Amino acid sequence: MLGFLRSYGPSIRSKASNRNPNETLRLTVVIMETEEEASRPMTDEIYTNGGDDESLSQQQQRRPIISGEQLDIEAYAALYSGRTKISRLIFISDKCNNVSMQLEALRMAYDEIKKGENTQLLREVVQKIDGRLGPNYGADLAWMDSVDRRADQRKEKLENELNAYRTNLIKESIRMGYNDFGDFYYAHGALGDAFKNYVRTRDYCTTSKHIIHMCLNAILVSIEMGQFAHVTSYVSKAEQNKTDLDPITIAKLQCAAGLAQLEARKYKHAARKFLDTAPELGNNYSEVIAAQDVATYGGLCALASFDRAELKAKVIDNINFRNFLELVPEVRELIYDFYSSHYASCLDYLGNLKANLLLDIHLHDHVEKLYTQIRNKALIQYTHPFVSVDLNMMANAFKTTVAGLQKELEALITDNQIQARIDSHNKILYARHADQRKATFQRVLQTGVEFDRDVRAMLLRANLIKHDYNLKASRKI
Repeated sequence: MLGFLRSYGPSIRSKASNRNPNETLRLTVVIMETEEEASRPMTDEIYTNGGDDESLSQQQQRRPIISGEQLDIEAYAALYSGRTKISRLIFISDKCNNVSMQLEALRMAYDEIKKGENTQLLREVVQKIDGRLGPNYGADLAWMDSVDRRADQRKEKLENELNAYRTNLIKESIRMGYNDFGDFYYAHGALGDAFKNYVRTRDYCTTSKHIIHMCLNAILVSIEMGQFAHVTSYVSKAEQNKTDLDPITIAKLQCAAGLAQLEARKYKHAARKFLDTAPELGNNYSEVIAAQDVATYGGLCALASFDRAELKAKVIDNINFRNFLELVPEVRELIYDFYSSHYASCLDYLGNLKANLLLDIHLHDHVEKLYTQIRNKALIQYTHPFVSVDLNMMANAFKTTVAGLQKELEALITDNQIQARIDSHNKILYARHADQRKATFQRVLQTGVEFDRDVRAMLLRANLIKHDYNLKASRKI
């Protein structure tokens, strides 16, 4: 508020000079009362939404907000590799309402599939394209026949090799044979068969590194199939071999566990996993997740589930996670704005990110719930320091109507998340602060009861020892 007075003091004084003495006196009283309340959260942030020395225009200049229509699909797809790249492009084409973005995603998915051997996936993409990209993006029957023919030959060769390995009873060769079969099925889109063959290598693993390799393969396929219960299981198995885990592998396991917790809607556990991910991850797990996703998933889950102290200690002051946040400035800024109680700016960032987040293959189902929890926490945090709050000013801060805000506050009061009452006529929220005098007396009485109980227990024990009661009881036994 002192910053508010410094910024607007001259204009107030100049206007006051044109007023009559009574109006000037009332203006002076308002300023004095405002200074007395300087310990409370600043109300001028509702309008400036920034610090004392930062203007609104400066804040707008530093905002790197993007919108859903501006999503660069090519840059987005470049973050990933393998099957997840194709899956994410297909997902964008299914969920996006922009026709040009749909076709761009399908075109890139088609080109990416042609680099591999998954003919079934190509048929699905061709069906989605439906001739809208011209004859070059149709069903390439010659290519599919050639791939299928080579696949049959490759499968027959792998079967003969595996049978020979079984005959010789060489465990390492058998393990490699099953692993090659898993790779073969995974490349051709038979995820169920790939998972079975990867898991079969477990019986032929001779070192802990082999077990870790098997677990990573099983995790990869399980994520593709959406079987996140398997992901949690194989992450635990891999973590049992801690001595042979390198930093990159540990980071991969943290990310996989975070995705499993996110899918289970355990946002606090998911946030902890992503926050613990080491920066060594880099682009080494692009077949599953990008470093930018770690920042986005971890940041949003932390905002929705962490209290203020945890947000400061585990997110803002987390040096390792700060490296991820630098890759996504929007998420970094909204976290800082939320912690600084700049709610309007925070909600602006969230609103502009929403379109892109709804196109994320892992996060889309959780966006609404995460946003609701973040908004509810902001409402609670906003009202906490005040005895009374003007709903008109609060609605302005949260970019909503008074009626809509009142419904949100009513829901929070009903859930006992906010201890307050609403004056619907005057549009004021009154906090229900506990009676400190009554609470103090209750604590004193409770302390007296506990003291009386402890003294009686000590006297009883002293009398028992005095009359040698315990010794006699032990002799009878």
